[in-house]
Amino acid sequence: MSLLIKNGEIVTASTRYVADIWCENETITRIDRNIPAPAGSEVIDAQGKYIFPGFIDPHVHIYLPFMGTFAKDTYETGSKAALIGGTTTLIEMLCPSRAEEPMAAFELWLGKAQGNSACDFTFHMGVTRYDDKAEKQLTEIIKRGISSFKIFLAYKGAFGLSDEELYKVLQLAKKLGVITTAHCENEQLVLELQKKLLAEGKTGPEWHHESRPPMVEAEGVHHLMSFAKQLDAHVYIAHTSCEEALREAVCGKMAGVNVWVETLIEYLVADKTFAERPNFEGAKFVMSPPLRDKRNQNILWNGLRDGIVSTLGTDHAPFDFATQKQMGIKDFTKIPNGMPTLEDRVNLFYTYGVKRGRLDLHRFVDTASTQAAKLFGLFPRKGTIQPGSDADLVIYDPNYRGKLSVKTQTMNVDYNPFEGMIIEGRPSAVTVRGQVAVRDGKFVGQIGRGNFLQREPNHF
Repeated sequence: MSLLIKNGEIVTASTRYVADIWCENETITRIDRNIPAPAGSEVIDAQGKYIFPGFIDPHVHIYLPFMGTFAKDTYETGSKAALIGGTTTLIEMLCPSRAEEPMAAFELWLGKAQGNSACDFTFHMGVTRYDDKAEKQLTEIIKRGISSFKIFLAYKGAFGLSDEELYKVLQLAKKLGVITTAHCENEQLVLELQKKLLAEGKTGPEWHHESRPPMVEAEGVHHLMSFAKQLDAHVYIAHTSCEEALREAVCGKMAGVNVWVETLIEYLVADKTFAERPNFEGAKFVMSPPLRDKRNQNILWNGLRDGIVSTLGTDHAPFDFATQKQMGIKDFTKIPNGMPTLEDRVNLFYTYGVKRGRLDLHRFVDTASTQAAKLFGLFPRKGTIQPGSDADLVIYDPNYRGKLSVKTQTMNVDYNPFEGMIIEGRPSAVTVRGQVAVRDGKFVGQIGRGNFLQREPNHF
């Protein structure tokens, strides 16, 4: 299998130039001007288009048992949607309950993906309890090719860790050389605020934000910073939504904490008024941490531009509005949390970031691909365009114009949270290790071709 991409403008986190790319045996083998096409090779003319390294979503949920139901996507639907949107690598949050054994959960999640994914994938290993048995299994899971943990400082009684467990997880992470991603909210404050609001008869989705205000997220970040500094652990704050939480992360970094920050596309283009829409429509936008006041958007965009925020994810968690979101129609605490965004992240980021002058093409690539590859042990195999890297490439048409709609999406869910929003650009072709998987917005790839990406601990 050989592929030649000609005349495109290659853009990475640090370089930009016009050249041809020759791909063979699943990797990029040559980059040069005027490469002749060998007999039998596939040729794509990328004249007038950008060529980006395949984008990496560092935070997705595909298989997700949550709040009494299951997320709607499978690896077949989710990986197709990812590729159509330019994402060629998924890092899924593997989230067992406290009652599950870590190794059994790892095998379950891996089994859901292997043979069913059209794009490459790996996991953050969720740690939802800590004891001697869990420690032994987690150590073995790292040997199986996982180099990051996921912890929750939220969802008391379900996923949340005690402070003793938090200390021991970060201690183990430091010993093994892995980075720990964290959902940062103060779980007790959330629980008390939820009880207070429900007792006052405040049951609609618009009250979800008030049960998890910015100070609750900021306190969770502050709490993590204290533990990480004490243990010299490397930590990554997932789905940072507001100025208050970002400030705590910056203070931690200034105090010497090894910390990186992720934000989500939802927080950049939507705000808390979406969750206040009448007739329960706001339930479509219930996620945790919640959508925030619009003033936070510029702060997060500036953070991405200036390198204070390292990565852009989705926290993709699709639940049908007509059925699953209705579980909370009389009680907002029972609305399954999450929004479907995997397919639209890159196009929204390009349209409302690059095209609006909020960040340049290099930061666009860096935050949506390269930084995730570096942090999670995938670079330079993924996240860049150079000889020896996997031939995951996105040929991007900046002249495309369209609208987002549930009618045209691939995600397996009954609404699109960005219905009707304009996009100015989309992938015209996407490759997975040198094989074309998307052409002009249509999936033409191969289900099951996606590989499990085994990673080595960084040992920072």
